[in-house]
Amino acid sequence: MITRIDSLDISNKKVLVRVDFNVPISDGIILSDFRLRAAFDTINFCLKNSAKIILMSHLGRPKGVDLKLSLYPIFNYLSDKFPNNKILFSDDCISDESFKKTDSMNNGDIHLLENLRYYDEELFNSDSFSQKLSKHGDIYINDAFGTSHRMHASNSAILKYFTSKGIGFLMDRELQYLSKINLDNTANLVLLLGGAKISTKLAMIRYFINKANYILVGGAMSFTFLKASGYKVGKSLIEEDMIKEAAFVLNESKASNTKIILPVDIICAETFSNDARSKCRRISEIEENELGLDIGSDTSKNFINIIKENDTVIWNGPMGAFEMDSFKIGTDILAKGISASTKDNELISIVGGGDTASAVINLGIDSSFTHVSTGGGASLELLSGLKLKLFESWEKYE
Repeated sequence: MITRIDSLDISNKKVLVRVDFNVPISDGIILSDFRLRAAFDTINFCLKNSAKIILMSHLGRPKGVDLKLSLYPIFNYLSDKFPNNKILFSDDCISDESFKKTDSMNNGDIHLLENLRYYDEELFNSDSFSQKLSKHGDIYINDAFGTSHRMHASNSAILKYFTSKGIGFLMDRELQYLSKINLDNTANLVLLLGGAKISTKLAMIRYFINKANYILVGGAMSFTFLKASGYKVGKSLIEEDMIKEAAFVLNESKASNTKIILPVDIICAETFSNDARSKCRRISEIEENELGLDIGSDTSKNFINIIKENDTVIWNGPMGAFEMDSFKIGTDILAKGISASTKDNELISIVGGGDTASAVINLGIDSSFTHVSTGGGASLELLSGLKLKLFESWEKYE
């Protein structure tokens, strides 16, 4: 069993925390601090218990040192958010200078290490690299759910160098909401799926058949299902090699307790452009020169009404090309509807990270959901009933 941080004696100790500060930054400006704020509970607990805090994270996919992918803007952010604490920064996570800074820390100091992925050894799960990283801490805490589906040096090989280790509050919340959902209560659970490809969600769909009452399908992936159902979808994005699989899933659901609900109307345009002239069409009326870019108003209403009739909704994937203002309407309507039902009807609403999390965060309503995950790929794996690499590593080095 993995220990949570509040079960460990961290007082006066150097606590090395693997956080997920992989946030969007442009010209040194942090565009979203959602993942940063999510780590505050663990950081504040360490401060309250007189610990020395060393934070390590990756950012993007640099090829060696890349100042555009430096964590320095996050150092400035932390300096602003924790004005009463000494904030340190090291531009090399395993340099002699970085170790000296860690060793000279006082209780309540926060030391941010530079991007772990400046070293290829991080991705290679290098033993020697993880051993060097381990010199920064007496206790190891993993609070980086967003990387928990990968075996990297900072969350896997490093475990062998700590006898005292655990997870933070963010990681604990993610596991509670995403892996311990009451799937026996199938009559009251709805899975809302969107995004581009059915292939990335197939494992989740199979996992929830006979567990969820409804699986509502929007986004571009719905066109593969519509094609499998005999509809003409024009130039809409489909996965030709998944049509038979989609037909099989639809037939499988008919013999189960789970109803798969597809769109009844679609916002169509002739080009994939924010400026394209669009029209709402019934799914039987999509023309050959058109492609679907969003769900229509009747589909949005239908999905919301079904969600309102149930107790829990798990949402993964936007309903349309939400990166374009003209085609994010369906996603926004669903987000606002689920948010309202969470507040007014005590709906349990769980957002599975990635683009869906970005959609609700951009609307400024993420706090009104029961849980918005910080991990895209990790949440997808958990919600597909798969075992995270995090657990494999923990069992190996326990």
